[in-house]
Amino acid sequence: MPAAEPEFWQHRGLLAWLLWPVSLVFRCLSAARRIGFSVELLKRWKAPVPVIVIGNITVGGAGKTPLTLALAEMLVARGFSPGIVTRGYRGASPRWPLSVDADTSALLAGDEAVLLARRTGLPVVAAPNRVAAVRHLLQHHTCNVVLSDDGLQHYRLQRDIEIVVASAARRFGNGLLLPAGPLREPISRLRSVDLYLESGVNRHAPGYQLAHDPSLISVTDWHTRLDCSDLRQTTVHAVAGIAQPQAFFAMLSSLGLQLIEHPFPDHHLFSVEDLAFNDALPVVMTEKDAVKCTAFDLPDLWFLSVRAELDAAATTGIEQIIDRLPEPN
Repeated sequence: MPAAEPEFWQHRGLLAWLLWPVSLVFRCLSAARRIGFSVELLKRWKAPVPVIVIGNITVGGAGKTPLTLALAEMLVARGFSPGIVTRGYRGASPRWPLSVDADTSALLAGDEAVLLARRTGLPVVAAPNRVAAVRHLLQHHTCNVVLSDDGLQHYRLQRDIEIVVASAARRFGNGLLLPAGPLREPISRLRSVDLYLESGVNRHAPGYQLAHDPSLISVTDWHTRLDCSDLRQTTVHAVAGIAQPQAFFAMLSSLGLQLIEHPFPDHHLFSVEDLAFNDALPVVMTEKDAVKCTAFDLPDLWFLSVRAELDAAATTGIEQIIDRLPEPN
């Protein structure tokens, strides 16, 4: 079963209030650290090119990676040469930073890093240390803007633009900081960012929802496609190792597929045994999970590719941010 967020993070019940004194300590430490960087008691490093951070103020998935992909596409369309840095979460590389391309093992680099490389074709570097990642990126690639997928709280990397994204469904939970709630920083932090967006439906702010491609793509051969309509009313094993698996399952259901649901923990490292269901039914998974399963010798293994579909206000906000960047050479 997936490692879900504690239910009490969504309301201010007894347990949240019992943990509230601890969250005050966390808040003071977080604020002191941020102030230390802002007044230069703690040293920050400034890259020679603009840095855009796409992050969040909560724990858990908020939709940062789809937004990073959309922003990268918009920058390329405007003539920029972006590079991307990411944490490489759950990656087992013996050395960091790690340059990532479409053929890099997700076991080494982490699923999000390989997904970013495959979808964009841009230079991608993974490392827990964001400064080291950007240094490595600029040393080995020609980029005139850097996108940091996550890393809002990594203040040692000086940033030119901050974009915060939150899940429209969960937003800020009970509004308390860790461990009493899901917040890494107080909601007031949003007043200092350049753009705040929400992912999902029923949004309270500009943002986007995920739209699916018309085809399913073979996990083992990304050139092979299957029209989604071919599986309408077909029973499939639906597999999701993401923060919000139910959102993925709902998307598959909307396509007319009949689901046997298999939620896994976010960033789960899949084995062949996880997907061997001992029947002839197709298996449909997320793209983030698929990058970890490309070497599996299993038939009828597919993923659904999704993209961020920005609303008009979000598109305008991002275009205004791009307009602030130095013109590409």
